Amino acid sequence: MSLDERAPTAARTVSPPQPARRQSPGPSTALVVIAPLALAVALGLWGIRRKNTMWGDESVTYQVARRDLSQIWLTAQQVDLVHALYYAVMHEIFGLFGAGLLTLRLPSVLAMASAAAGVGLLGSRLAGPRAGLLAGLVFPLLPQVQKYAQEGRSYAMVCALVTWATYALVAAVPHRARRRWAVYGSTMLLACLLHEFAVLALLAHGVTLVLSRVPRPVLRAWSAAAAGVVAGLLPLAIRSAGQSEQVSWIGGPVRLRYFLVAAVVGMVCALAPLGVRGPVRLSVLAVPILVLPGLLLLIVSPLKPLFVDRYVLFSNIGIALLLGAWWDYFHRLRRCSRSAWIAAVAALAALVPTSMSLRTPQSRSNDATAIGATVRREGRPGDGLLYLSGRHRVLTAANPEDTRFLTDLALARDPAASNTLGGVELPAPDIAARMLEFDRIVAVRAAGTFSATDPREAAKAGTLRRHFREYGTTRVNGARITVYVRHHAFGTPAGAAARVGCVL
Repeated sequence: MSLDERAPTAARTVSPPQPARRQSPGPSTALVVIAPLALAVALGLWGIRRKNTMWGDESVTYQVARRDLSQIWLTAQQVDLVHALYYAVMHEIFGLFGAGLLTLRLPSVLAMASAAAGVGLLGSRLAGPRAGLLAGLVFPLLPQVQKYAQEGRSYAMVCALVTWATYALVAAVPHRARRRWAVYGSTMLLACLLHEFAVLALLAHGVTLVLSRVPRPVLRAWSAAAAGVVAGLLPLAIRSAGQSEQVSWIGGPVRLRYFLVAAVVGMVCALAPLGVRGPVRLSVLAVPILVLPGLLLLIVSPLKPLFVDRYVLFSNIGIALLLGAWWDYFHRLRRCSRSAWIAAVAALAALVPTSMSLRTPQSRSNDATAIGATVRREGRPGDGLLYLSGRHRVLTAANPEDTRFLTDLALARDPAASNTLGGVELPAPDIAARMLEFDRIVAVRAAGTFSATDPREAAKAGTLRRHFREYGTTRVNGARITVYVRHHAFGTPAGAAARVGCVL
């Protein structure tokens, strides 16, 4: 057989070329946004009422936001100026939807959901769609994020604004358009006006750009935007510096362990090659925003203790990005993907007890609802009411019915009329004189609030010690409610009846 005769047969035995195997497409942009947002909303709505309880700081929001805007402004001149914008925002929300527990907390839920979507887009831009989706899903699962997504305070809104400002920064670097830098600067300024410590994220952004070795025009554009943020924040910072007693309760770092664990885990994740897209690498963005804000607060702590975990809530952006990208990296290493999934399932299982405990009243440092209810239960119509110290009058002010039939012995002007949080109290001698007009006094004492140098507080404590005896104490989350009875009352029939009533 000739070579020509064999050719067709040989041709029939050759397999046709196979097309190159294409990688499966990553998740769509819509999924990267919607899935984290939906998860954050679901977790935020889960147990949002916390058994219809409210803690002290939320009680302040609830009270102040219901005042007129002019009253909010006058109050901010004396106390809580750093939260003035937030109170104004909540005032408008209460006006639209009514003042209630859900209205108080839903804005935080929605803000954290927006932050989760922003984290997803950030991760997608820096390390690919799968990394972005994973980072966005990790973010709302973080215990600190779950906690503050259900609080009527400004921290979730600040976190959302910092997230989107960070996204605007990453988007502005390659394009250098002034409009993009204006969006970045205005978003950062709004975050800082909601809470001054958001400016620490601005510093983290600067470190990211320096480490990324971006061109000088980009650094100049960021510097101009940063200068605008600082200039806009400076008047608020100067005025609020005179209200530094508002953070005098911070005796040392508050809930430092979470920050330290997150920082260590994030640094370990950053050792892997996580995302190389664009002029800004994921690790170079995530590590500074995770570590730097908290580290700066810790550095100044020996001079002025300022570290509180919620003040740097936005640092969770960094740990979510690092964990999401790290998970995606191990998923791409086929031999390790199974281990990565097992680790993820174990982590989720470990989060369940924490997630459940965060939705209980005991998860907060105090329970204003329980404090007010205890005062109402222990007091009798006509009893005297005393706060040790007076600035904790806010702990029972959310529900006026709790103290309606009691006489506030130290109060000269109520909080709303005096544009304060705790009201204006009488001089020390007048407080002592009023106390002696009552045979029974219900005293509210919050842990660690007594000041021996305040003459009013000294008068309260001294009068109780000399003329009254403790007849029963109820401890609730964040306070002690004590009933005091005059010494002479025990020698009279009325005193005997009071004693029997207290025992019952």
